[in-house]
Amino acid sequence: MTVNDGDPRKHTISVLVENRFGVLSRVAGLFSARGYNIESLSVGETLDPSVARMTLVVRGDEFVIEQVMKQLHKLIDVIKVNDLTDEGHVERELVLMRVNAEPQHRAEVLRTADIFRARVVDVTPMSFTLEVTGDAEKIEAMIELLRPIGIQELVRTGKVAISRAPKGRVKRVTEERRRAPQSQDPRVVGFAD
Repeated sequence: MTVNDGDPRKHTISVLVENRFGVLSRVAGLFSARGYNIESLSVGETLDPSVARMTLVVRGDEFVIEQVMKQLHKLIDVIKVNDLTDEGHVERELVLMRVNAEPQHRAEVLRTADIFRARVVDVTPMSFTLEVTGDAEKIEAMIELLRPIGIQELVRTGKVAISRAPKGRVKRVTEERRRAPQSQDPRVVGFAD
């Protein structure tokens, strides 16, 4: 917690959802309908292909985040919502950046990449494309060091995060919850049947 709970700050929210079409738009729509901005959003399948994990970064005070989490819990496709901000977690972001690599700057770009454990993934006569993974502070520091040399283009994945130790076992989504409610009439055959 912050010293003053009324101060807006970035929160990292992990949301387990059913892995189906339309879920991402419903979650994003929930935020936009309330006027909240999603600063970062990453989505990917988990070990269970029927479940996806969304990692959202949202700025807000404790009241706003509490309201957002309550609204997320109400969505039918949401399995679990967790604010990772104040608990132990590991977070990373991937950045690809194309940097000027004129002959007089090549050695400096390579030294900087080495210091930040970035990899050169593409080389042209006038540029290097670097891949760097780390937390936001590391990435921002590298960007600031390379900015005077000239960053031609930059692409960021957004933050992904995982808690250090699970609070409990995640329950497997039951078959009944995955299916849309169907008629009780035995003559009606569902699409998935």
